[in-house]
Amino acid sequence: MAGRGGPRGAEGADRLGRAQYATISLPFSLTEAPTVAKRLTAALQVLLAGAAIPMLVARPVWAQSLAAPLRQSPPAPVAPAPEAVAPAPVAPIEAAAFAALLRSGTLAELDVACAQVMALEDRPRLRQLQQRLLEVVPWPQSLDEVLTNADVLIRCRAPQAALSVLDRYGPGPGPGRVQWLLMQWRAASSALDHRRAALALERLGANQPASLAAQTLPLQRRPDGTVVTRPALDVLAGHLESRGFQQSAAALLLTAATPGRPRAERMQQAVALLKDLPPEQREELLETALNEAAAVGAWGLVTELLEAQAALPGSRGRERLLRLSPRLDDAYGEWRLRRWNPADPRVQELERQLRAPDPPLDSRGAPPALLPPSRQGLPAATP
Repeated sequence: MAGRGGPRGAEGADRLGRAQYATISLPFSLTEAPTVAKRLTAALQVLLAGAAIPMLVARPVWAQSLAAPLRQSPPAPVAPAPEAVAPAPVAPIEAAAFAALLRSGTLAELDVACAQVMALEDRPRLRQLQQRLLEVVPWPQSLDEVLTNADVLIRCRAPQAALSVLDRYGPGPGPGRVQWLLMQWRAASSALDHRRAALALERLGANQPASLAAQTLPLQRRPDGTVVTRPALDVLAGHLESRGFQQSAAALLLTAATPGRPRAERMQQAVALLKDLPPEQREELLETALNEAAAVGAWGLVTELLEAQAALPGSRGRERLLRLSPRLDDAYGEWRLRRWNPADPRVQELERQLRAPDPPLDSRGAPPALLPPSRQGLPAATP
């Protein structure tokens, strides 16, 4: 499907966003909390619309290995390492060259100039480059030109301008639309425009919110070149929460069917978002999360969930946490639960343990194990 040129009105987009969220309510009966994740997909179809997205896999960054062979003879004296040479300062662009760049520079040349100007923190010239990047490619543009232009604008600290460039093209279903929506999410996220960022991810979900749990989005590049990623479902929930739609964010998190720790953590977050949830339903959701965490031996998460459960009135969480703490050698956690009775001999014993120095290493030079070698004998999440 060919692209259609022309900017879309921001007012129409605002109406679309408000209409989407106006009908949102918690799409499940809280009395059916243990089976809530199985019943939410159909009800949440009002949340998400768009096209399917293939899994985004960060391109691996390969590092060259510099290994030297071992020598049998004694090593020669090592010369002291030279001091690190500071990088050469970035030279400013001469006025005549900068004027010529603004008149006739290509997109690639403007991209390089942006990096130089940002390194010098020259804000007046940066604004001139950002304005020129909005005009450098004649209109109408192809999809590739739009995506490249928007990418350069994002790197040039102009994400709102990148959104304006993306509005010049409206791709139909297919891989091009996926790339366009991903670039929209990048620009909106950089601009802290949670409405447009959420809308882009909803359309990527293609009416299947649970499918976003299998998609990863790049969030940050570390100094070593590796990329920090996060599932699109969790990113979308964060955008919804930032907009004040806590119930919708919680319902979205509960659609994910990924078992084990990921599901337990999402249920824990959903319970935290549903602040008005009655204690009985809150405990049932925490119980399901406990079973998921215990099934994979995530005992740290189990402890957090039991602590949340223990804070509920009439909950069994405190007794279960007291039984679990000795098995995990968690003297501090057990002391926190028992400290209200200083005369208890167990409290006094725990205080002696906490004040004692660390135990010595065993005969193999390893610290004593904090966890048992297997899960045998550990209390189940549901006694």
